Amino acid sequence: MNTFLALYQNIGWSLTALVLLTFLLAGTVKGVIGMGLPTVAMGLLGVAMLPTQAAALLLIPSTFTNFWQLAAGGHLRSCLARLWPLLAMIVVGTALGSYLLGMGSAHSMGRALGGALFVYAMCGLFLPTLKVPSRAEPWLGPLCGLVTGLITSATGVFVIPAVPYIQGLGLDRNQLVQALGLSFTVSTLALGAGLFWNNALGSAEMSASLLAVIPALLGMMIGQWLRQRISALVFKRVFFIGMAMLGLHLLIAG
Repeated sequence: MNTFLALYQNIGWSLTALVLLTFLLAGTVKGVIGMGLPTVAMGLLGVAMLPTQAAALLLIPSTFTNFWQLAAGGHLRSCLARLWPLLAMIVVGTALGSYLLGMGSAHSMGRALGGALFVYAMCGLFLPTLKVPSRAEPWLGPLCGLVTGLITSATGVFVIPAVPYIQGLGLDRNQLVQALGLSFTVSTLALGAGLFWNNALGSAEMSASLLAVIPALLGMMIGQWLRQRISALVFKRVFFIGMAMLGLHLLIAG
């Protein structure tokens, strides 16, 4: 049991409480809007610990909740058929970035994370939903996948530009949820492989990540309850404003 809790014992109870509360909040956001767990987790934990350590902690909660999201909808085969170029290049981009950048230093990765969060927030607040013409998918999908993978390896965040691209494909609600879950699952697994390659993922990190599943799932259930009672539009706006503030803080503080 001591080995299982080793990382939490090393970081102390105050930071442990921050980790658990962060995943509770991140799961709640995902329960309300269908995404945002890794973004919230990286943004909040990146203020208090190394981004590589934060990325390692989110692996199992992100994978578990993404599989949950992926299992719903009944459109897995059609999503795979349409999105495989994007997904393949996410893996390539993450692998390439992990090899060339080595997941970056704490200072550079913190600033890169801040920049990614700020750009993501600005896109969510001000950018209208893109419309991707079908004739552009053969080249735009792989390009977005490659850029998403590179950003993932540098920041641990895998929403830009994959999420705006997927949202611009004109999918119905169920297809969109499943497509996002598929993209997030592939990105999480690719990020985990990159962390392992750079010796940033060991048994202590995996054990701590496994325990973080509990608050993440509890948060998702809370979020799904809230989704029936609050305006998703207002919630999204507050979410993006919060991400913009976190991004600016990380950009300034590094």
